[in-house]
Amino acid sequence: MRVRRTVLSTLGSVALVLTSLGALTAATAGPAAADPCGFYETGSDAFHNHCTSDGSRVVIKVDVAWAADYERCVGPGTSWLGSAAKIQGAHYTGRAC
Repeated sequence: MRVRRTVLSTLGSVALVLTSLGALTAATAGPAAADPCGFYETGSDAFHNHCTSDGSRVVIKVDVAWAADYERCVGPGTSWLGSAAKIQGAHYTGRAC
């Protein structure tokens, strides 16, 4: 009987620790992360996120597969660039527009 109580006590302790870790993970995970700054892709689309709080507009260079690269003026927030299969990247040129 004593062995059974020890096993049950140990299992209860393990369950308490795992429950606590789950609650801690859920508490620190928070809402879904915002779009990252700069160029990023999803499974099918390419985007550029101009992260700013001053309302500025900047020029980005878009690198295109099998076509000419181009520059584009983007404002604050996320801009859709096209299909992830066609867009290879994008970066800030250092100029405002």
